[in-house]
Amino acid sequence: MYEYKFVRIRTSIWSGLPKQDYRKVIQTETKEGWRLIQILTPTGISMLPSFYELIFERLKAEFV
Repeated sequence: MYEYKFVRIRTSIWSGLPKQDYRKVIQTETKEGWRLIQILTPTGISMLPSFYELIFERLKAEFV
């Protein structure tokens, strides 16, 4: 059985660039046993992503 973690990284309204370094977030989470499985980038009216949603998974402790 897996558990999932969702990390939202907001982007700048003007440039669409992330306000946080997503690479550091991924490195931090993988050190804690999470595995990145997907990055969602929904777009808004401006066609720029309003945020990035990083989705991580790992085996639940009772299944390790």
